[in-house]
Amino acid sequence: MNPTTMALPKHDIADASLAAEGKKRIEWAGRNMPVLKEIRARFEKAKPFAGVRIAACMHVTAETANLMITLKAGGADLALCASNPLSTQDDTAAALVHEYGISVFARNAIDRDGYYGHINAALDIAPHQVFDDGCDLVNTLHTTRRELLPEIAGGCEETTTGVIRLKQMAKDGALTFPMVAVNDTDTKHMFDNRYGTGQSTLDAIFRATNILLAGKTMVVAGFGYCGKGVAERARGLGADVVVTEIDPTKALDAMMQGYRVMPMHEAAKVGDIFITVTGNRDVLRAEHFSLMKDGAILANSGHFDIEIDVAWLEQYAKKKNSKIRHQTDEYVLADDRRILVVAEGRLVNLGAAEGHPAVVMDMSFSDQALTAEWLVGTAKTLTPGVHNVPTEIDKEVARLKLKSLGAEIDTLTSEQVEYLNSWEHGS
Repeated sequence: MNPTTMALPKHDIADASLAAEGKKRIEWAGRNMPVLKEIRARFEKAKPFAGVRIAACMHVTAETANLMITLKAGGADLALCASNPLSTQDDTAAALVHEYGISVFARNAIDRDGYYGHINAALDIAPHQVFDDGCDLVNTLHTTRRELLPEIAGGCEETTTGVIRLKQMAKDGALTFPMVAVNDTDTKHMFDNRYGTGQSTLDAIFRATNILLAGKTMVVAGFGYCGKGVAERARGLGADVVVTEIDPTKALDAMMQGYRVMPMHEAAKVGDIFITVTGNRDVLRAEHFSLMKDGAILANSGHFDIEIDVAWLEQYAKKKNSKIRHQTDEYVLADDRRILVVAEGRLVNLGAAEGHPAVVMDMSFSDQALTAEWLVGTAKTLTPGVHNVPTEIDKEVARLKLKSLGAEIDTLTSEQVEYLNSWEHGS
């Protein structure tokens, strides 16, 4: 789309002059998102979102941009704001506004007031559907923007932390419309969380610290799909991986895979690098800081910046050396030990790097696009609460991804189908 021939949508971005560079970044990501490209081609013809307003609170990256472009191709009226101030790519935001005509409210490193100001600006379109990544937009709807709730048909949640919050809202009877846990599809949590988070988290650590992982002890807090991915990649690069957990089954799984398992108060004594991926708060706190080695590196790959108690370090460290390297702050404690915090304790793979590779986000955002299309026709039949993505959508995304990779799989014979659907056949 030629920006000179269209009226610009409402927006708040950092620098319009970055639009051309942002377009290159978006197009580069798009080359590695063939499933979404195929869906977009169908949406352009079918226009499933004609007349539908969608407000999205997501990481403003080139991969997200390709999802927004796909939804617009399907006829949606869009407003996008950032779900994390440090992950916003200002050039991508500029391109979405000036090259693609999509309303964006996002500036890298904006403060808390600006962050919520942008959420409210996106909600000003009075959306019919919402896309969230962490539940802040949905939370805002249910607290300060309740006048918009009657318009909301449903929405999608992208990340584990957001699903946890939504389920608590539903349990308390607070959630007033259906939300679909896109995070919980196999093509999302098995691939995005495991392979995407595993690679992009270590990429961020390397960019920020230039550390050699081989021979180091890495402590991974949490052994869900994200934790599994981080642990696997770290071990593959020569690290001695320690896992901390609160779930005995996940801890047992970690042990069976050959990792050392111990409580954090023990792991704090031996770790060189600490990665939190739990979705909970205060996973690393004062009692752990007091045990850590000089020069310990701390990073969070969970969604919100509460897993590491950075506020304690800000208050009690005798000195802070800000940005001694790319997105790395050094806190000097009373006994002169130094603790390094990457990306301010925020989501490290997007705060200090570029997030997941586009080839991974291709599946997650294809899940999002197809689920949003499904919601147009079915949201009225769903009760308020958290719902799963239909299995057929998840399988279709996997099928299309395999096709794009040039892979084929077997199909059942008629005899096999009959066998699987009968209880009468014995051994």
